[in-house]
Amino acid sequence: MTDADASPPFRLAYVPGVTPTKWVRIWAERLPDVPLTLVPVSASDAPDQLRGRSADVGLVRLPIDRTGLSAIPLYTEIPVVVAPKDHVVAAVDEVSIADLADELIQHPLDDVLVWDRLPGLPAADRPATTADAIELVAAGVGLLVVPQSLARLHHRKDLVYRTVSDGPESRIALSWPEDETTELVEEFIGIVRGRTVNSSRGRTPAAAEPRKKRPAAAAARQKPATGTRTPRSGTGAKGGKPKGGKKGKPRRRS
Repeated sequence: MTDADASPPFRLAYVPGVTPTKWVRIWAERLPDVPLTLVPVSASDAPDQLRGRSADVGLVRLPIDRTGLSAIPLYTEIPVVVAPKDHVVAAVDEVSIADLADELIQHPLDDVLVWDRLPGLPAADRPATTADAIELVAAGVGLLVVPQSLARLHHRKDLVYRTVSDGPESRIALSWPEDETTELVEEFIGIVRGRTVNSSRGRTPAAAEPRKKRPAAAAARQKPATGTRTPRSGTGAKGGKPKGGKKGKPRRRS
């Protein structure tokens, strides 16, 4: 196959914290002739990347500006608080927003959580990124509340994270340009939704092989010809009298 004959790559954008490994593997199994290219994007840039056709589909964090985009929610992430290992938070399994009221909370400019009211005490300056906020927490300057996947992404041995029971959740969705719902886009939608390869919404499965007709001779052997009498049980091959000797004459009474 020449480069001119090769299929163009299918481009998947994804935001930090999202792990598309499983879906990429399934894609490679089902469509080995269509390469899938991963495009890492920031949560804030993802919608514009899709509208600008820099990617065919994207795994994004809601809410987003839906202008010109379609989106299917996939799953929801719980919020966690990131703290130093020697902080009191490390001694419990979960905390509430009220438990953080007296804590200095970092609020990075790229925060993806939607707050009605920010928790705790605000820091004097907002760090530019979540990665910067993690460094400050590791240095003992406040705590940070993020979706669980971002805490895992920035995991450090000197930090722990604990569930925030009443914090805002983060929803992950699959999005794409609403006027570009191609066959390949439908295929990827089916993959992330767990459809099987034979699903009616996926690619058309191969047509079933037609049933072979039985040869006329074989059919004739299985079906008696019209007008032919089937031998009765217990009769001879020629349909005549039962096997055995000749019939004897009845005795006369004396």
